[in-house]
Amino acid sequence: MAQIFDRSSNALARASLVLTGLIVIALGVTLDQLQRSPWVTRQGQRPDQPVPFSHKHHVQGLGIQCQYCHVTVEKSSYAGIPPTKTCMNCHAQIWTNAQLLEPVRTSWATGQSLVWTKVHDLPDFAYFNHSIHVNKGIGCASCHGRVDQMPLMYAQNTLQMEWCLDCHRNPAKNLRPTTEIYNMAWEKPAEDRPVWCAANDANSGPTAQSVNCVTKDPAQGVQVAALQLPAMGAEGAATSQDELGHYLVDHYKIRTPRDLTSCEVCHR
Repeated sequence: MAQIFDRSSNALARASLVLTGLIVIALGVTLDQLQRSPWVTRQGQRPDQPVPFSHKHHVQGLGIQCQYCHVTVEKSSYAGIPPTKTCMNCHAQIWTNAQLLEPVRTSWATGQSLVWTKVHDLPDFAYFNHSIHVNKGIGCASCHGRVDQMPLMYAQNTLQMEWCLDCHRNPAKNLRPTTEIYNMAWEKPAEDRPVWCAANDANSGPTAQSVNCVTKDPAQGVQVAALQLPAMGAEGAATSQDELGHYLVDHYKIRTPRDLTSCEVCHR
């Protein structure tokens, strides 16, 4: 074959194999980064809505609690989108002629629901239950971010599977007392802001309501049950998220990944 191929052909063949390998690797890395990018996850994007609803104005400005609009968040897999009547409870009295709210008034007059663009949209095969997360100590801001600071709603996190698994492998880093679920400004425990917790009833079963937490020293007049905090040191106060989180994992009866024996817990 020497009459057909020059000696340099061997070097060209090896170089082409190396180049092909590099192209395949580069393509794989590019596709990996693409599927994590906001172009795919829509992270940080603010979609157009029929009405530019401001969570910042309603939550931070007016002090409206999350459950007023999202009424099923504690008892259903869906947080729930408020019906037009919820809007009209207030806007039948205030801003009654605002052009911005014309779609709301039209919806109320015609009975046609407003068609909102879903911001946090999971694939159909992924099953997410709002109620179990809320009742097990996951705050709204842990997934949705500081909604009270968003004039227009956007997804702060990717909602991809690796993001979910990162939390489920170590839920302690995100758990908080159930009294602070809707507190957007909740700060993790620290040396200068400890948290005291106590189990109200050791036999109450796997419910977050069996734990009571306060941010003021019980010894100074705050009424809580007898402290039972071996994971929080001798003084019974959590001074870090790790201490608080591991205590809540135990008392909220949160299952570890090894306890999840069925894929149908998350996939339907």
